[in-house]
Amino acid sequence: MGDPTLVPDGQRATLEQLAVDLAVEAALFVHGGRPQDLDVQHTKSTDLDVVTVMDERSEALLRERLAVARPDDAILGEEGSGVSAGTSGLTWVIDPIDGTVNYLYDLPTYSVSVAVVVGDPTRAGAWAPVAGAVANPSTGEVFSARAGGGSRLRRIGSGGLDPTVEPEVLRATDVDDLGSVLLATGFAYDRERRQGQAAVMADLLPRVRDLRRLGSAALDLCHVGAGRLDGYYEWGIHPWDFAAGVLVATEAGAVVSGLEEGSPPSRAMVVAAGPTTHRLLVGELRELGAGHPSLTADELVE
Repeated sequence: MGDPTLVPDGQRATLEQLAVDLAVEAALFVHGGRPQDLDVQHTKSTDLDVVTVMDERSEALLRERLAVARPDDAILGEEGSGVSAGTSGLTWVIDPIDGTVNYLYDLPTYSVSVAVVVGDPTRAGAWAPVAGAVANPSTGEVFSARAGGGSRLRRIGSGGLDPTVEPEVLRATDVDDLGSVLLATGFAYDRERRQGQAAVMADLLPRVRDLRRLGSAALDLCHVGAGRLDGYYEWGIHPWDFAAGVLVATEAGAVVSGLEEGSPPSRAMVVAAGPTTHRLLVGELRELGAGHPSLTADELVE
């Protein structure tokens, strides 16, 4: 795994600001440019996993901006094919619209996620986020963080960040009673995989305060960091879904991991919560047989 602290703190701050600027610009672009008759371009892994024309345009915008601002960095995007070449040791991991189905239906829970990482983001445990931002244009919020520098919530104005509103420092909750925990999760696009996820959820639901399914992993992780959720778990998501959100949650005091002892967040499982809640939640998920062991070998395996 790369060490984000090897990147000087001043550079981490610069990278965080760039991530914020990029996420906000792309978020305003997809929000303002959403057609009334939004076109589904194609599907990916299953017929439920849609890609809109705005996903592709948003990613193209982010890649164009990065090519100018950071020409030596590599890029891994949801709609691209693999990692583009880079020489700096840094890779931008971007999700042009996280929550595409919500966007398709004009539900206000979608975001643009932009992170920069050290290491190889195509392999579980081989990378770590340096800085990142997640912008939700529907609520006018942008969450951001940098390694060792805490997490922040800023407000978006009509043309970018609102300079009149001071950033809000984020802090995760830490609940010591599972029955008082408000959780969020998500479901795979594969219909068969959903059956196993639904079974775990049905067993878990009576043991917690309640459970939410909001439809954007990036925002779920940011909501953990902001204390709006006590915990989040999901398997089957990709690095572009969680790279920025993991950093926001972690820098706000949450623990983010896989399901096994010492394992990193990956497609096999992402669990995020305050330290005490995390321990309770991981124990419960293990008992219920959550997770997907076949996804542990390769971060990007379908």
